[in-house]
Amino acid sequence: MAGLFPKWMNALPTLGALVGGPAVVVVVAGGWYWLTPDYFEVGYQPVQPGGGYNHQLHAGELGIDCRYCHTHVEESDHANIPSVATCMGCHTEGKLRASVSGGPGGDRHNRMVSFIRDAYAQDESIEWSKIHLVPDYAHFPHHVHVNAGVSCYSCHGQIAGMPVVYQAEGLGMGWCLDCHRNPEERLVPPDKVTDLVWVEHNWFDKPTSEREHNGVTPEDLVASLRRDPPQNCGACHY
Repeated sequence: MAGLFPKWMNALPTLGALVGGPAVVVVVAGGWYWLTPDYFEVGYQPVQPGGGYNHQLHAGELGIDCRYCHTHVEESDHANIPSVATCMGCHTEGKLRASVSGGPGGDRHNRMVSFIRDAYAQDESIEWSKIHLVPDYAHFPHHVHVNAGVSCYSCHGQIAGMPVVYQAEGLGMGWCLDCHRNPEERLVPPDKVTDLVWVEHNWFDKPTSEREHNGVTPEDLVASLRRDPPQNCGACHY
C-alpha cells in the first residue's frame, strides 16, 4: 500500500528544529531585555513642577553636596525629598539679589522659582514626581548602602550632569544581585560616596586593580563589611 505522506515530509522535523530552535532563542533573548526594567524604566523622566530641579546646576556647577537636600540618607532607609523651606534657604530674593536676582538673568530666575516661593507662602508642599520607584515588595535601605561605600553614582548615574533627572539604571533584581555578588566592583571610599564627579573619573574609570584612595582599596572596602552582602530572598523581600 502506498504511503499516506510523500517522502519529502520526513525532512519536516529537522527543518522545524533548525527554524524553531533559533526562533525560541530570539524570543527568550528579546524577552530577557524588552520585558525587563532595563527596557521599560531606564530613561524614565517624568515632568516635574516648575520644570524640575536642575541637578546639573545645583550639584554640578554650584557643587552642592547631595546631603544638603537629602539630609538623612546616612541614617534613614529612604533618601528624603527636601522641604520647601530647604529650597527657600537659598532662593529667598534677599540672598540671591546680589548674585542672581539683581543680575542679567534675575527676571528669568525669579519666574523659574516662583512656584517655590508660592508654595512656601501658602505653607504647601511641592508635589515632585518620584523617578526611582522600588516596588512595595522590595526593600532598599539607603543608609546601609551609603555607609558601606555605595555611591549615589552607582544607582542614579551622573546626577551632577543631569539638567532633568532620569532613571539611569533598571534597578531590577538581577542588577542588584550583580552588585551583591561582586561588591568590590562598585564600592567606593565612604568619604567619596557623594562626590559623583570624583567617583566617575577617579574610581570607576580605572580597573579595579588600580583603584586606591588614601590607602583604601576595593579589597579593603569589601573586608570592612561585617559580612558579605546577602543574596538570600529575605534580605530584600520582607
